[in-house]
Amino acid sequence: MVGKLITFEGPDGAGKTSALEAVVARLQKEVSQEIVVTREPGGNPISEQIRQIILDVKNTAMDDRTEALLYAAARRQHIVEKIQPALAADKLVICDRFVDSSIAYQGAGRGIGEEAVAQMNLFATDGLTPDLTLYLDVPSEVGLARIKQHRQNQYDRLDQEKLAFHQKVRQSYLKLAQAHPDRIKTIDASQPLEAVVTQCLQVIAQANPHLFEV
Repeated sequence: MVGKLITFEGPDGAGKTSALEAVVARLQKEVSQEIVVTREPGGNPISEQIRQIILDVKNTAMDDRTEALLYAAARRQHIVEKIQPALAADKLVICDRFVDSSIAYQGAGRGIGEEAVAQMNLFATDGLTPDLTLYLDVPSEVGLARIKQHRQNQYDRLDQEKLAFHQKVRQSYLKLAQAHPDRIKTIDASQPLEAVVTQCLQVIAQANPHLFEV
């Protein structure tokens, strides 16, 4: 693998996807390396079908471990079909969510065990780890208020969870960031979007100065 894998993480309402899109738009103007933008769960036809099952609000009977296994299955297919080929071709892969999300949401939020979920995903990823992770942090109350304001009636199954669930998720993310400071860089996502984007670009440039060399 010669390319780079950069992931964006954050609790619901952190503005992660908006920040990612703005960062990518800037990077496409400033770096020569080809950029592949993708997301999880999803990124290819099979994984997108699994995503629909996971997030369908009708699937209220879904067992917590079933949910975790589905995320891992979608991730495996995504890696094999899209991420690995892009890295092998020396491309910069930017992914909206990765293993850290499963550890935080299913491991902590669902309470099935962060280490158990980490081990499950170690099998799914065959050890593939992001080179850099940008964690956009926002208090759970703020994130949920943003969701209510901006998404109106477009809630998925995870959006509908109670505050306590989202607080567990955030605390797990903070614990992961503390445990992996070299990989995970925390950005204060309560700031205006432009400030968040600027900080994300600074972190990427510091970690990968060669990307910006002419």
